[in-house]
Amino acid sequence: MIELHYYPSNASFAPHLLLEEMGIPYRLREVDRANDEHKSAAYLKLNPNGLIPVLVDGDIVLYETAAILMHLADCHPAGGHVFAPATGTAERAQYYKWMVWLTNTLQAMLIHYFYPDRMASAAAEVKDRAEAQIAPMLDQLDAELARHGGPWFMGQHYTAVDPLVFMLCRWTRMQARPARARPVLGAYLQRVLERAATQRVVAREKLADPVY
Repeated sequence: MIELHYYPSNASFAPHLLLEEMGIPYRLREVDRANDEHKSAAYLKLNPNGLIPVLVDGDIVLYETAAILMHLADCHPAGGHVFAPATGTAERAQYYKWMVWLTNTLQAMLIHYFYPDRMASAAAEVKDRAEAQIAPMLDQLDAELARHGGPWFMGQHYTAVDPLVFMLCRWTRMQARPARARPVLGAYLQRVLERAATQRVVAREKLADPVY
């Protein structure tokens, strides 16, 4: 059975969402982050970076949230619902682009926002500058949704991109102008929140309001 090593409200939230959407059997293994279990020798054998999440799928051990999402979408079709565009299509190329941009651009800047002391001793300045750079990235998400007018990030179909967009936008919820403040993006986030799978994961992880 697939096993997701997770901690509530961490980067494991996106794969948790996708697994619940897929409706396939999986098991959650909570990592005791409060007591540094993610830095333990046993966990470091799974992910030498000491970060959450890790997905164990048979003999496959994966870390990096975007990689986990893409693997699940490709290898575990669920009930006829396809969570990624077909390979070799223009839609698949855009799917790759957004997956990489979300994890390499937006998520990377969010890490600077949450952990500014890793970058410089002037942590407050780093955090402020990170938030300033995140703002146009959120505008870009808003503009993309407005451009195609579909209900989900890739258009008419909910894909593995949507849990990642929702998770990263959720991480802006305490900023001066969070993702939800943008009209098209805010409406999209509400649609994701209203999905039954999202509601189940939010309840299971005991996420407080505002969820996003």
